[in-house]
This record gives sequence, structure tokens and C-alpha cells, in this order.
Amino acid sequence: MATRKKSLDPLQERLGYRFRDAGLLETALTHVSAPKQSAAGNYQRLEFLGDRVLGLAVAETLYLTYPGSAEGELSRRLSELVRRESCAQVAAAWDVGPDVRLGAGEAHAGERRNITILADVCEAIIGAVFLDGGYAEARDLVQRSFSAMLTTPRHAMRDPKSALQEWAQGQGWPAPTYSVAEQIGPDHAPQFRIAVSVMDKPAAFGSGASKRNAEQAAARSLLLREGVWTEDDHGPA
Repeated sequence: MATRKKSLDPLQERLGYRFRDAGLLETALTHVSAPKQSAAGNYQRLEFLGDRVLGLAVAETLYLTYPGSAEGELSRRLSELVRRESCAQVAAAWDVGPDVRLGAGEAHAGERRNITILADVCEAIIGAVFLDGGYAEARDLVQRSFSAMLTTPRHAMRDPKSALQEWAQGQGWPAPTYSVAEQIGPDHAPQFRIAVSVMDKPAAFGSGASKRNAEQAAARSLLLREGVWTEDDHGPA
């Protein structure tokens, strides 16, 4: 056991956290397929706990980092950061693969690079740090490890019309309505000015060379005006 604990020192250095109870880290690295599991078993329970701790730590960090962002924008960022691919990316940065305990078949099949397993181990380690050192230590680990993604989401933003539709639905409102406020220019090169309305909000307007582009511009304008989107993330209306 002493040899195994010592072999985890480099991983703890990469985590920036040293466990008081190294057995927790052992369990966080143990897949259900691993033979001769300890009494604590595999990482599934720690993964369950770590998923909740991760969500809270990210939510707290976003709340403090983006004081001007509306709830919808914070929710979008939260979903991006706690998704499986993001957790797997963090686990890969920690280089946990060589330390994950797998069954012989899984190890031979290259499962140390499996996105689902990496994401599970990431959450399990966060749960283990929470049990070992408390919430503050787990939050600090999350902030260190997810810091780049906090300000640079990996995936493109939703298009404005879809985002406006989802926002309206989230408020329990009818779908937004679009209408042509003005059409100018020749038939072969028209310019449209579109108005969009949702619930009792004042109409917002957008212009474009096609109705679709003008609708997208109008939706963007409304999202920015209502504070659902911010210019820092989406550019001006």
C-alpha cells in the first residue's frame, strides 16, 4: 500500500492538493472493472458526490466572475463547464490515465483514454477532495482546473433565434413573433427590417439582406437589451 500511495505523488502535485487520506484518491481512480477493489469499492459514489460539488463550485465562481450576467447566460456557461467533455479535458490535463485502475480487458482496449471514464474520474477526484479537505479545497481545485474554460467556452454560442425561443420558454411565455416592419431596395437585392416581440416586452428590430438574417439580428437585439446576452460574449446588437 505504501508503494501505491507514493506512486500517486506526481498526480497530487498536478492536482495541487495533497490528500490526508490517500485511500480516497485510490478509490477515485478505481473503475468498476478493477480487480481486488478495496472496501470502499470503485469511484461511482465519489463521482456522484463530485458532480454536485462541481456544479456548486462552478455556479459560485460564475456568479462572482460575471456580476452583470443574467441567469440565462450563467446557466449556459454552467452547462458548458460541467458537461462530460469538459470534465474529460480536465482529467486529461491532470494526466490521470496512467493511474486509473481498470480491469485487464478495459486496460487492453485503451479505456484509459475513454472520455466517459476520464469525466467520471474527474468528478470522483473532486468528490474525494471535498471529503478529504472540505468545500473550500474542492472549490479551489475546480477554479484552478477549469479557469481557462471559465472565460473561453469551447463551443459556439447558440444562434439568437434559438436562444430567444429557449429564453421565452424558460419564462413560461408564448414563442416570440416576427413581422416585417420594412422592406426596401430592388427585388434582386432587398433589405428587410424585422420586428420581434415576446410577451409584453417592447419590440426589438434587426436588419438584413434576407428575412432570416434580419430575424436573427432582431432576436440578438432583444436578448442584449433584456440582459440575457452580454456584449462581451456576443458582440453589440
